[in-house]
Amino acid sequence: MESKIMQEIAKRIDLGEKVALVTLISVNGSSPGKSGNIMGVFFDKTTLGTIGGGNLEFQVINSALEAMKIGENREFEFSLKADGKLDMICGGKVKGYIKVFQRRKKLIIAGGGHLGLDLYKLGKYLKMYTVIIDDREEYVTENRFPQADELLCGDIGEILENYPLDDSSYLVIVTRGHLGDKSALRSTVGRKAAYIGMIGSRKKVVESYRNLIKEGLEKNDLLDIYSPIGLDISSGDPAEIALGIMAEILKVKNNGTGKHMKEVKTINL
Repeated sequence: MESKIMQEIAKRIDLGEKVALVTLISVNGSSPGKSGNIMGVFFDKTTLGTIGGGNLEFQVINSALEAMKIGENREFEFSLKADGKLDMICGGKVKGYIKVFQRRKKLIIAGGGHLGLDLYKLGKYLKMYTVIIDDREEYVTENRFPQADELLCGDIGEILENYPLDDSSYLVIVTRGHLGDKSALRSTVGRKAAYIGMIGSRKKVVESYRNLIKEGLEKNDLLDIYSPIGLDISSGDPAEIALGIMAEILKVKNNGTGKHMKEVKTINL
């Protein structure tokens, strides 16, 4: 059973889900669970395995779900006496640990051209879950993106409209043209995502935003978009532009300053 639990946890992590592993590390006295018992708790509230059942397991599952929400590991300790918090009569005491496995950060690239390819390479280097979306079949192939986790072909706006975005999602809009970028942005602006960026000149961005506001989109939601995209570090070469975009994503992901490290760390000679 333990191997089955660990395999399911690994599978869920690869799919980009949050997962918690519960382990009983100490059992003193009578208890429905034994030291070393493990249980997988998943963000959809399903579980695999058991640490003994009853109110103990119910409370620990809720604690694991809370731990996943805030992204922190935690310990737990319960008395199983009648006058304890769990109102159980086993008479023992248990201690355990909840290990939270954070979901992999997901890089969603709308556009499989040269820039999309360079972004994909950087995303895989950073061990991100990568999704490539394009409306051209030849640009979303396994030959072009051999390690992509998802390859989606079709109308980019429609795909993104139905694609789940959350606080682990980093979306980069770099389609083959202005209309594709605008369609992708229309489908995602205002939705919950850690980062949404769109390529384009300042003039193009202003024009796109004004048109989308006329269509009813909120100005403040549009101003949250990272566009023009990336940090100002490239010469204009696609690979360097991609690096500037990933640098901006890391700045957002890690809540960094974007400053030179020599400005952050004082050197005393």
